[in-house]
Amino acid sequence: MNLVRSELLKIRTTSTWWVLGLISLPLWALTLLINWWQTDALASGNLGEVPAEQADRLHAAQVAENLAANLYTNGQFFGLLIVMLLGIIVVTSEFFHQTVTTTFLTAPHRTAVMLAKLVAAAGLAMVLWLVTTVLNLVFGGLILSSVDIGSHLGGGAVWRAIGLNALAYLLWAVLGVGIGVLIRSQIGATVTGILLYLGGAIGAITVFAVLAAKFGEGVNKLQVLVPSLASSLMVTGTEIPGNPPRWVGALVLVGYALVSGVTGVLITRRRDIA
Repeated sequence: MNLVRSELLKIRTTSTWWVLGLISLPLWALTLLINWWQTDALASGNLGEVPAEQADRLHAAQVAENLAANLYTNGQFFGLLIVMLLGIIVVTSEFFHQTVTTTFLTAPHRTAVMLAKLVAAAGLAMVLWLVTTVLNLVFGGLILSSVDIGSHLGGGAVWRAIGLNALAYLLWAVLGVGIGVLIRSQIGATVTGILLYLGGAIGAITVFAVLAAKFGEGVNKLQVLVPSLASSLMVTGTEIPGNPPRWVGALVLVGYALVSGVTGVLITRRRDIA
């Protein structure tokens, strides 16, 4: 616990936490506005002509539980990016400020140090998830009321989406720590992480759209192998036609996090800190 408190103190005594916090708030507000518009459009049904092959997916998206789950997990896309960056910074700040030698001299058991960093990053991720979830429950309920849909907080599907959203935040923090271990440079790791997250999501959607047009819609199910898209799948309220089950997205993300975390610990134990 002392090592975890030490890691949290390192973050609290820098500007990292409040800078990322200030970035998170407007991004959360922006996505709330987008989801408000989307919820209003889906609830009203004023969507115009819809291709026959997309009709089932659209009808599923219009289900009240899915509309509620989407609002109560609002801000996930950018929120996960933020917690990934936090995980990266928890590791790379040691090399950036040249305190890593002191850390390992004070606590020579490197595995314990890395586990403390993982716990600290996960704890910060849970704080961000909790704050955004509370805001989502308040404003999401208001939006649902404005479109004449109840809160649906009594439904298990909605709470499962909220719980899986918490798991996504936790796992992306672990992934961030793994990236920070692999790339010691704070700038290099941060840029790489952003490119992998944003570029991976946008690039995958584009590539799979092309492949689906050539080989059929079934190819789209492979999108779950992309971490950022697996996260989105996890927080759907009910099963969406054409998508894999939500547990598949969770399993894929757990796999990435395990590989990242274990690799990070092993590399730190063996690598020279100089």
